Amino acid sequence: MSGEQGHLFEDAPWEADDAAEALVATLVFPGPLEGEFDYLVPEPYLESIRPGRRVEAPLGRGNRPVIGYCVKIETKEVGERKLKYLSRVMDEKDLLSPAMIRLTRWIAERYLCSWGQVLETVVPAGVRTQAGTRLAKYVYVNDEVRALVRKAKKFKLPLKQAKALKVLVESDSAITTQELARTIGSTQAPINSLIKKGLVETEKRRTPPQSVQVAASPQVENLPLNTAQQTALDAIVKALHAGEAATLLLHGITGSGKTEVYIRAIQEVLTFGRQAIVLVPEISLTPQTVERFRARFPQVAVLHSHLSDAERHWHWEQIASGEVSVVVGARSAVFAPTPHLGLILMDEEHETSFKQENAPRYHTREVALQRARMEKIPLVLGSATPSLESWHRTQTKEYQLLTLPHRIHHRPLPTVRILDLRRDSASKSASGAISPLLAQEMERELEKGGQVILLLNRRGYSTHIQCPSCGEVLTCNHCDIAMTYHRQDDVALCHYCDHEEKVPRTCAACGFGGIRFSGLGTQKLEKEVQQRFANYRCLRMDTDTMHAPGSHQRALAAFREGKIRILLGTQMIAKGLDFPDVTLVGVINADLALHMPDFRSAERTFQLLAQVAGRAGRGDRGGRVFVQTYSPEHPAIQAASRHDYFAFADQELPLREALNYPPFGTMVRIILRGPREQQVARMGEYLKQQYEQAAETVGATIRLLGPAPAPITKLRDKFRYNLQLQSKEEQELRDTLLMAQEQMDREKSLPDDVEWIIDIDPMSML
Repeated sequence: MSGEQGHLFEDAPWEADDAAEALVATLVFPGPLEGEFDYLVPEPYLESIRPGRRVEAPLGRGNRPVIGYCVKIETKEVGERKLKYLSRVMDEKDLLSPAMIRLTRWIAERYLCSWGQVLETVVPAGVRTQAGTRLAKYVYVNDEVRALVRKAKKFKLPLKQAKALKVLVESDSAITTQELARTIGSTQAPINSLIKKGLVETEKRRTPPQSVQVAASPQVENLPLNTAQQTALDAIVKALHAGEAATLLLHGITGSGKTEVYIRAIQEVLTFGRQAIVLVPEISLTPQTVERFRARFPQVAVLHSHLSDAERHWHWEQIASGEVSVVVGARSAVFAPTPHLGLILMDEEHETSFKQENAPRYHTREVALQRARMEKIPLVLGSATPSLESWHRTQTKEYQLLTLPHRIHHRPLPTVRILDLRRDSASKSASGAISPLLAQEMERELEKGGQVILLLNRRGYSTHIQCPSCGEVLTCNHCDIAMTYHRQDDVALCHYCDHEEKVPRTCAACGFGGIRFSGLGTQKLEKEVQQRFANYRCLRMDTDTMHAPGSHQRALAAFREGKIRILLGTQMIAKGLDFPDVTLVGVINADLALHMPDFRSAERTFQLLAQVAGRAGRGDRGGRVFVQTYSPEHPAIQAASRHDYFAFADQELPLREALNYPPFGTMVRIILRGPREQQVARMGEYLKQQYEQAAETVGATIRLLGPAPAPITKLRDKFRYNLQLQSKEEQELRDTLLMAQEQMDREKSLPDDVEWIIDIDPMSML
């Protein structure tokens, strides 16, 4: 018995002691429970126990029945260890392959979380509960009856019974009574008669989940490749034929035809009888990309958050059986149970949504990289604005760089003009959020039949509700955040905890009766557009309007058909859209993310501007982009205006290197939170001491920053502090964290109401 489980168990009647040799199953339990637990396998389950299946076993002093995952079985000497017997094997089929068991263990070790948490993430709830299945009666004939029937030329049975018996004899597997009755064109009465006569055996089983019918897209032919596309494809095909792990970064400007390269690579994979996984940031935000895959491949499973448990279970079964050739999905698709995986593609690899914000806090790119290495297959990362981590790996030759430097048909990139809001502030305030020049150019393009996209990455109507008399700002009672006014529902809403309340008519602090609404959100921008461009239909796209399933696809279909002339919204309109009639893109305020207290703020601003600018000029008309900003000289905005990724990377990477920030070092964010701020602060100081001592013990050189209040100090009634650890050597940092955790595990007096979270490679510092 492992050390972790020693304190949980006491003698029980079903324990085995001093057994010379026995079959032992190693189990991992879901949730935060650490450690691996050994159990003896009872005789009835010697054949059915396998790694990758779920097992019920007694756990703890009370022998509480808990379902865990079998990760290893072996015959070994038990010696003096007292082991319990597991209770039963839950599954008839393996839920996890040996490769997936190894991958989940790596994730637990890499991101310092429990193995059980990872396993629960990998196996969907619908699979665990067998959603969409039901108990059904199956019938079959045993070998003796089969032999007798085949020998007999005639047998005295009514016609329907004889027909049913013949079907069963010729069947290689059991059949449900419903299916058999349908086959012989009868009720179940003849089948029941065969059962009573002892000619047919019965058993109850769960039926497979019901098929999910997905409307097939019309199949289209391959598009011709240009020279750069063909060169990129040749490199990917070479990696496929090599049969070894390889990582390739496909850096293609917006509109350069990356998706067509992905499709051709998948076609090559399918010729080997292998499967492909395509990872996208969010399925709902990339409907055009998904449709392009469906139009080229008949067997595509699309995994997204709106699937029911039964649909998710059905997709899992189809993927695991090899019936599905291509899997398209967001983060969790990296765990698709593909038995014949040949290629992983990750589109828009720079997107922050690829990082899981709840435990286990993995980054999809790193998991995909590890899975590709373990299964010895290529991983292709694609982006017009690669993450600086991936770009740096091409410079160190860890990744192979492939480039698509031109748009399809050599269409020019849109021209970008920066509008200095400092200079135009007086005229802008008089005219609204849209500066006079931008409004003039919008009118010109709309009159010529073009379409317009306006980006404002902030929801709501007014972002500031303030008393002009005393200056009091309406803030959330549960968070350290100003409330946002949503005019459509006439409520003040917190965008972090969703708390809402009626907008006060008088100031709660001083009683003044003239509350002022200021700041700009997409609702206010929508109102301005409707007033100034009343002759053209506009549509707002943000999480307030696009929450219903299918709403995003319907909105984009209306825009594509020309029913909508002006599309405005948050960053969801900046990603993956391809509309040839969009001739003008306007960025209302480019500074919203630029000055966030986060070392990636410049990178995110550049990526967002470059991506939204890339929506313009994809057709024959060309395109123009207007960027409104108060920081026109900022390097990120200047580089985006020139579509110059290389200039941005050359400017930003030396700044990161000077501070040992990623990609030049590893960063860990410790998030402390609790209901009392003083206690959270004290716990932060305690943790800092533990990490300093641990670093000294293991001989690690690390940099500690904090503890300090998080930029959003109070969130959902809990105070939050940050403690930041950095090191050039990832292993030294890991050793420090593990050593400190071992020490703290021995402590008995740590406060129960302060929790701390370890976030490896954090994507947000807020």
